[in-house]
Amino acid sequence: MGAQLRELRQRIRSVDSIKKITRAQELIATSRIARAQQFAEAARPYSQALVRAMEAAAERARLDNPLLEGVEEPRRSAILVVTSDGGFAGAYSANVIRQSEALAGLLREQGQEVVPYVVGKKGVSWFTFRGREFGGSYVDFTGKPSYADARKIADDLLDAINTPAEEGGVDEIHIVSTHFRNMVTQEVRARRLFPIMVEDVPEEVHRAEAGAVRSGNGGSSGGSAAAARTDVLPLYEFEPSADEVLDALLPQYAGNLVYTALLDAAASEWAARRRAMKNATDNAGELQETLTRQSNSARQAEITQEISEIVGGADALAAAGSE
Repeated sequence: MGAQLRELRQRIRSVDSIKKITRAQELIATSRIARAQQFAEAARPYSQALVRAMEAAAERARLDNPLLEGVEEPRRSAILVVTSDGGFAGAYSANVIRQSEALAGLLREQGQEVVPYVVGKKGVSWFTFRGREFGGSYVDFTGKPSYADARKIADDLLDAINTPAEEGGVDEIHIVSTHFRNMVTQEVRARRLFPIMVEDVPEEVHRAEAGAVRSGNGGSSGGSAAAARTDVLPLYEFEPSADEVLDALLPQYAGNLVYTALLDAAASEWAARRRAMKNATDNAGELQETLTRQSNSARQAEITQEISEIVGGADALAAAGSE
């Protein structure tokens, strides 16, 4: 066996081993996507109810909270950058970092100082390698985040926004994470978390909405009108006051925002990893076929050469015997 043939066969075995690894990673990612989606779906009813309650409290409370009002000219902003802990996910983390850098550049053009809070080992490594300082780093849970992880991040962000900017705090909080649309498409989104935009609603509107809800409980015509108004808030009674209820809801709301973003990012991460591993498996299969053809050609060339040598030797012996 020639050296070229031995090298080709060794490469075929190596590619076959890589193909088995990428195939296993693809199957793992496929199973994890379904579980990540289930977690996200399970958290959605609580998120919707919490948002509705907080909207009702915010519209009836005094807007003197830094999470609601904000400042006219913000000087410092925090950006929560959600990347991944592991690799094999293609450009998942790179796209998030690229979008966060674009947002940071926009904020700097507005005269703001940017403080990144980084989730995931990939993002932490990227910022550390470039000597960037960040307000917080959170690792080892991006594939399966828990509410405790989200609350830790939310508490750090709330501490930052409740601290004056001149004392090291921030005026705004933004998040850059990946939104899961489907198994094929995941898009990076940048949005502001705090301060929350709250619109003042006149008391007449509240009374009109309350009347619509009450009429909806009474007759069929009123029920259809209430069903058509999907923006009607429930009739909450706040004890001891809307302000104190809002102060209690805001930390829960912040933790829920971060948690849902982490769940969405986890599903996106597994989907990106599945797609990357499928492409790697397909590429390994194509390379294996190419190397197999080259190996067959090399083997055929060796066989042809051996036959030629045998025929040449036989001719030489025949010629020597005739003499």
